[in-house]
Amino acid sequence: MNLTIENILLVGSILLFVSIIVGKTSYKFGVPTLLLFLAIGMLAGSDGIGGIQFDNPKIAQFIGIVSLNFILFSGGLDTHWTTVKPILKEGIVLSTLGVLLTALTLGTFVWYVTDFTVYESMLLGSIVSSTDVAAVFSILRSKSLALKSNLRPTLELESGSNDPMAYVLTIAFLTLVINQDRSLVSIIPLFFQQMILGGIAGLTFGRLSKFIINNIKLDFDGLYPVLVIALMFITFSATDVVGGNGFLAIYICAVYLGNQDLIHKKTIFRMYDGLAWLMQIVLFLTLGLLVFPSQVFPYMGIGLLISVFLIVVARPVSVFLSLMFFKMELSRRFYISWVGLRGAVPIVFATYPLLAGIDKANTIFNIVFFISVTSVLIQGTTLSIVAKWLKVALPETVKPLTEIDKLVLELPKSVSQEIEILPGFYAVNKRIVDLNFPTSAFIVMIRRNGEYIRPGGSTEIEAKDVLMVLADSKEDFAKVNDCLSKPLQMEKA
Repeated sequence: MNLTIENILLVGSILLFVSIIVGKTSYKFGVPTLLLFLAIGMLAGSDGIGGIQFDNPKIAQFIGIVSLNFILFSGGLDTHWTTVKPILKEGIVLSTLGVLLTALTLGTFVWYVTDFTVYESMLLGSIVSSTDVAAVFSILRSKSLALKSNLRPTLELESGSNDPMAYVLTIAFLTLVINQDRSLVSIIPLFFQQMILGGIAGLTFGRLSKFIINNIKLDFDGLYPVLVIALMFITFSATDVVGGNGFLAIYICAVYLGNQDLIHKKTIFRMYDGLAWLMQIVLFLTLGLLVFPSQVFPYMGIGLLISVFLIVVARPVSVFLSLMFFKMELSRRFYISWVGLRGAVPIVFATYPLLAGIDKANTIFNIVFFISVTSVLIQGTTLSIVAKWLKVALPETVKPLTEIDKLVLELPKSVSQEIEILPGFYAVNKRIVDLNFPTSAFIVMIRRNGEYIRPGGSTEIEAKDVLMVLADSKEDFAKVNDCLSKPLQMEKA
């Protein structure tokens, strides 16, 4: 079957529906959902029963980049600063030095066991050097796996922030493969340019996005999530235009926004949670359609050898060397080493050699595909077992709720209180979104001049308003009173 404008929506919607239904029951059998999405794409492809003809790496790469934008941005929004701050250094080291060491270690092994040149070997190592954000986020969250010692935020921070490093290494070594006369030193400026400009752009667009979201007055509340999508793509594209790393920029931008008070923040978070799942399904289905299983089979032997080396040697070596200067339990280091999931991101990066037309492009793509599948199949299905074996898992009953969980789940509050806004309060004539209101409490109603107003982030507090506030505990009202009145008292003092 050839995809046409007339049938692409029908075929796409059927594949999407089947993926959701199959994914619903997949974990009963311990199979990661994302792997099933990939399998459905392969079954529907030209070598499968669906017979859909799709052999366009350029379109697949475009879909991959768009999907990664949503997945990375969603992951950034879910990254709570107070949770990440204690493990920030470890996360950054793993996402930079750890990725570099993985690429070099695996690349060296590939050079010894294949007929690849040094640069081709390093290119393959770079493509699979990062843990996959879609796979890690999806599997950890769908399994509701509770981990000790800040392990979960460490793994999510690493997976959310290490794709930019892998992307830079992939582009750098691809450049060296194409331009044999260039030296290794020549790619160092590219690395610093990408990372520095990407970091600056991410923070700059994060601040700018917050200002736009909170100050633009849209007639319809449903347009705010659409506005955020536009700002996300502007951040990625503008950063890429000036030579920075767009993936790093959107992740930093999202982390910044996720830790700020935004108008309609709950709506934005819920929308991105759904879109992230949609993009993961679309991404894996597309890559499944792109792959020809008959072309992968000849590389199963060498692919399995490289995959085992990556899981058993390259990943643990890079983790232990990266974290050697940090105080950390041995069991925690081993578990971080095991959660080195490769998924869709390496396959997306493997389309770059295909489009560049280098000699070993098809070989690299098929090996990378096999590595990704075996990684998700072997590591993804054993995360819970290994966590229990290493004694780093917490009982589900004591799993702590993050601030993001509390925001999105709308957990019931146990204490209520009415607070009258006096004329001298700091909150007078200020919007709720600008008050830095504690996340453990929220204003459910405002009584003003005998009438009741349903508040939103852009609602301005007026003198003599009576706020009806719900909170988790009585102690939370001290924080509420502080943000309503204490700042002004401090200024007068």
